[in-house]
Amino acid sequence: MARHILVLLSFCAALAGCASAPAAERRPIAWDGLGQDPNRPAVTKRRLPNHTAPESDPNGERQRVLATLRPYSDAWWAVQDEIEAENDKQLGSKLVICRSCVTQPPREDVTGSIR
Repeated sequence: MARHILVLLSFCAALAGCASAPAAERRPIAWDGLGQDPNRPAVTKRRLPNHTAPESDPNGERQRVLATLRPYSDAWWAVQDEIEAENDKQLGSKLVICRSCVTQPPREDVTGSIR
């Protein structure tokens, strides 16, 4: 019985040694081209001190007014529409789509006929 336990312990020790690689040895990882390359060293961004005042939330006051109004009333919907319009405006300013990335539809009507 002791022999079986000794064999089992040595087998487990051998597996544990094979499963862990030394920390100094770093092999490249296969990369499929999507996302960030895991083989490239991480680039840390240095934060520069921000001397400008932090941008105030333009919807902050609207949110406070919205909380005081009766839900789904005409005034509530008006404020809600203003909030959504401001959010769309902010998203539109952050979203950049290059003109060459968007394909233009063909100028003439193209059908799939065999003629």
